[in-house]
Amino acid sequence: MSLRTALLLSSTLIITACAAAPARQPTDHPNIRVHAPTANAPVSSPLTVTGEARGTWYFEASFPVKLLDAEGQIIASAPAQAQGEWMTEEFVPFSATLTFGARDQDATLVLEKDNPSGLPEHAAQVTIPVSLAP
Repeated sequence: MSLRTALLLSSTLIITACAAAPARQPTDHPNIRVHAPTANAPVSSPLTVTGEARGTWYFEASFPVKLLDAEGQIIASAPAQAQGEWMTEEFVPFSATLTFGARDQDATLVLEKDNPSGLPEHAAQVTIPVSLAP
């Protein structure tokens, strides 16, 4: 095999491997994985948020989800509901639907660990930048 053919084959394999490998989302967290929306995705109302979170992220089978505008004001909020048995340390699917007026701006989706104690050591959140589409 010639050097040129070997280099071409190597480049093709690397590109194929990179394309086939799942991209690590900035929303990956040890206790919650957000499947949709992805970071910087254009979103519109109603916005369905899906993923899976460890049972410890929930309280009474839900946790808060908020959509904030660029100034940090709440545009919409709704509880994410567990789609299975949540009293576990394993991952449990969730879904939440946020409804808001048409806007054309950047926003931030915030998924908060439900923290009924209010203690800061039990608080956690994941933020996802999104782009609101009218």
